[in-house]
Amino acid sequence: MPTAAAPIISSVQKLVLYETRARYFLVGSNNAETKYRVLKIDRTEPKDLVIIDDRHVYTQQEVRELLGRLDLGNRTKMGQKGSSGLFRAVSAFGVVGFVRFLEGYYIVLITKRRKMADIGGHAIYKIEDTNMIYIPNDSVRVTHPDEARYLRIFQNVDLSSNFYFSYSYDLSHSLQYNLTVLRMPLEMLKSETTQNRQESFDIFEDEGLITQGGSGVFGICSEPYMKYVWNGELLDIIKNAVHRDWLLYIIHGFCGQSKLLIYGRPVYVTLIARRSSKFAGTRFLKRGANCEGDVANEVETEQILCDASVMSFTAGSYSSYVQVRGSVPLYWSQDISTMMPKPPITLDQADPFAHVAALHFDQMFQRFGSPIIILNLVKEREKRKHERILSEELVAAVTYLNQFLPPEHTIVYIPWDMAKYTKSKLCNVLDRLNVIAESVVKKTGFFVNRPDSYCSILRPDEKWNELGGCVIPTGRLQTGILRTNCVDCLDRTNTAQFMVGKCALAYQLYSLGLIDKPNLQFDTDAVRLFEELYEDHGDTLSLQYGGSQLVHRVKTYRKIAPWTQHSKDIMQTLSRYYSNAFSDADRQDSINLFLGVFHPTEGKPHLWELPTDFYLHHKNTMRLLPTRRSYTYWWTPEVIKHLPLPYDEVICAANLKKLIVKTFHKYEEEIDIHNEFFRPYELSSFDDTFCLAMTSSARDFMPKTVGIDPSPFTVRKPDETGKSVLGNKSNREEAVLQRKTAASAPPPPSEEAMSSSSEDDSGTDREEEGSVSQRSTPVKMTDSGDSAKVTENVAQPMKELYGINLSDGLSEEDFSIYSRFVQLGQSQHKQDKNSQQPCSRCSDGVIKLFPTATKCLKLLRKFPRIGKLALEVP
Repeated sequence: MPTAAAPIISSVQKLVLYETRARYFLVGSNNAETKYRVLKIDRTEPKDLVIIDDRHVYTQQEVRELLGRLDLGNRTKMGQKGSSGLFRAVSAFGVVGFVRFLEGYYIVLITKRRKMADIGGHAIYKIEDTNMIYIPNDSVRVTHPDEARYLRIFQNVDLSSNFYFSYSYDLSHSLQYNLTVLRMPLEMLKSETTQNRQESFDIFEDEGLITQGGSGVFGICSEPYMKYVWNGELLDIIKNAVHRDWLLYIIHGFCGQSKLLIYGRPVYVTLIARRSSKFAGTRFLKRGANCEGDVANEVETEQILCDASVMSFTAGSYSSYVQVRGSVPLYWSQDISTMMPKPPITLDQADPFAHVAALHFDQMFQRFGSPIIILNLVKEREKRKHERILSEELVAAVTYLNQFLPPEHTIVYIPWDMAKYTKSKLCNVLDRLNVIAESVVKKTGFFVNRPDSYCSILRPDEKWNELGGCVIPTGRLQTGILRTNCVDCLDRTNTAQFMVGKCALAYQLYSLGLIDKPNLQFDTDAVRLFEELYEDHGDTLSLQYGGSQLVHRVKTYRKIAPWTQHSKDIMQTLSRYYSNAFSDADRQDSINLFLGVFHPTEGKPHLWELPTDFYLHHKNTMRLLPTRRSYTYWWTPEVIKHLPLPYDEVICAANLKKLIVKTFHKYEEEIDIHNEFFRPYELSSFDDTFCLAMTSSARDFMPKTVGIDPSPFTVRKPDETGKSVLGNKSNREEAVLQRKTAASAPPPPSEEAMSSSSEDDSGTDREEEGSVSQRSTPVKMTDSGDSAKVTENVAQPMKELYGINLSDGLSEEDFSIYSRFVQLGQSQHKQDKNSQQPCSRCSDGVIKLFPTATKCLKLLRKFPRIGKLALEVP
C-alpha cells in the first residue's frame, strides 16, 4: 500500500496547435516532453464543437510518427514534397476554454506566461498574452453581422491583466485545505483509488508497483472551488469529454511574493487574492448581494509564509492566514444616472428575515468555519443619512440571525467608524486597528503545518497561550474568518486588512521559530516589505473594481505621507470618477459575457440592448424557486454539526467524492515535484532564476550603510531605509546596478521604475516562460567610481560577520595549506589517469586538473586575497 500522498502535476504544460483543412490537432506534453496527449478538433461543423480525446499517452517518437502520417495524408497530391499538409498554427502553455457567440466556436490559448510565485516547489504563473482562434473552416462558416461586436466585447476582458494559474497547485483553495487533503488517512485514500480506477490507463497499476520494487504514492487532485474560478463556463463544454489534464482553471485577483532574509535564511512571504466570479462587476453597477447570497467585490486574501530552505510540503514549514472582503450582504444599490460623486444609497428590497444575509453567512460557515467576525468600517454619524443606512440594516440582519445560532457560534459584529477616527487629532487610527487585529487573530487562529517549537514551550508567551483556532498534533488550523467591509471595500478595507495581516504575520513568524515575541513594529524591513505587498494588492483590486488605484494608503492613515501624495490622491479620485461614469458599463457587459452570465441567442435581445442586467444576476426573478429556506433554521445542518471546523475540510463521504485519487510510483513525473521545480533536463542561468529576481528585504529594504544591523526586525529611521537612501528619481535610476555577479548586491529599484516597468512589459522582448518577478526593473550601469563605492559597502561588513577581509594578504601558513591541497589533487589525477583506459572522447571531454591547479597557484601569487576566501568556502 502507498505510504504517502502528493499533488498530481498536470501532464499538459506545453501545447502546439497543428492545422489542416478539416481538423485542428492540439498536441500537449509535460514539461520534460516525455509524455504527450492529442486532441482532435473538427473544423467541418459550422456551429457545433466536436472534440475527440483518445486518452492515450504517447511518447515523443510516437507523436512524431503520428504528425508525419497526418502531414503525408493531408497533402494535395500523393508524394508531393513541395507543400505541407499539416501546418503549425501556434504554440501555447494552456487552454483557457472554448466560447461561441452567434457563429462557430473559438478556442482561447495562453501563449505567454510569467512566473509570479513559488509555493513548496509549485509554480504560480500569470497570463501574459492569449490567442483567440476561430475553429470552423472558412468554407463552412456562416457569418452573422453582430459576431464582430460580441468578439470585441469578449476581448475587453484583458486576460493578460491579473489572471493566474498553476499546473500542480489548486489556487481556488487555501493552503490549509490543500495540505489537509494531503494528510487524509491513507486507508480512506485507498478506498477512493478503487472507485476512481476507471479513469486509470493501467488496470494493474498496484501490481506494477510491486513488480518495480518501490513503494507507491497517492496522487491527489481536488475539484476546484468554482466560486473563484473565472473560466469555469468556458471549460464546461469539454469537461466531460477530455482528460482532466487539459482543464486548466484560472483565478482573477492578485499574486505577489517577496523574500524575507533573516540572517541569510530565506523566508517567502506570498500574498494571493482570489476574486469571486459570482455577482462580479464594477463599482456602482454591482452593489450588495444577489438572491443566492453572493456579494459584490468579494475577494479572499491569503498570506502564506514558508521557509524556502526546505521545499517539500511534508518536510517544510508552512503557515497561512485568510481574510475576506465583500460588499454589505443586503439588497442595495446606487443610482449613477444622477452624475454625482456619491450617489444616494437605496435599499431595493425589504428583507425582514435576512434571507440573503443568511445564504451568504451559510456559505462562509461551510468554507471557513466559526467564528465569523464582521468588521464594519462604514460611517455611523452623518448629517445626512448615507452610509449609516447600511449599518442599521446590517445590525438588524445579524441580530436576527444570531437568535437561532448556538451561542458558541454566533456571528461577531464589530462596528468602527474609521473615517471619524481619521479626522480626529487625538486618536491614532492604526493603534486602534491593531487592538482590533489582536482580538480577531486570537479568536480565529491561523494555519501552521508543524507543532509548536520547543523554545516556545520552554519560554511561553502570554499572547501565544491565548491564541484560538484548532490545535492538532501536526500543527494548528484556522477556524473562522474576518470579513471586512466599508462601502466600496477598497481604501479603508485594505488598510484594515493590512493591520490584521501584520498582526497575523507576527504570529506566523513566531510559530516558525523566527522571532522570540509575536510582535512586529513599523519601520522594520519586514513590515515595509509586507506593506509594499499589500499596497500592490490594494492597487490591483481597486483598479479591477473601482477603475483607479488606492486613494488612501497606509502612509495616509499613519499621517507620514509626503505632500505630493495629496495631488496623486486627487488624480486617483478623478480617474475613479471618470471610470465609473463612462467606462464601467462596457466593462460590466464584458464581464457578463466572459463569465457566461449572458449567452447570445439568435432571435433574442442582444447584450447591448438590455436596459439592465439585474435579471441576469437574480435568477429568482426569472423563475419560482422550488423550495424556500426556513426563516429560523437558516443554516445547512451538516455544516453547523461540524463547527468550528469548516465543513469543506471535514473528512466525510461528500468531500471524498470531490477528490481524484490515483496510485503512482514514487519516481513518476506526475508526482515528482523535485524534477518539476529544478528541471535538471534544462540549461538554466542565475540571471533567470526566479528566487534571485524577486523582491528581497536585504537588497531592496535594508540600508546600505556600514555597520547596520542586518536583522529585518530592527526599527530603522526614515532616512535609513534602503529605498529612501537613494534620493530623488534621477539619482535612484543612476545608482541602480545591473547584477552580473553573486558577489555584489545592487541598490534597490525605484518605485517609479517599477511602475514604468509594469506598464512596458507587454512591449519588451521577454522570455515566454519569463521567470522575472512582478517588480523586475530596467537597470542602468553606473560609472566605475559609483560601482567601487557600492562594492566596498557590500564587502566591508564581512569582516564583522565572518572575520574575513578580502583586502588582507594571505599568510604563509594558509598558502602552504592551499599548496598541499593542490598537490594532493595533482597526484590523485595521475592515479585516476593511469588506472582508467582512455576512451574516444577523453581528449576533449575530460577536465584536466594539473594545468588548472598550476594556473591556480599562479593566480594565487598574483592575487593573494583569493586564497583566504578559498579556504573559507566549504
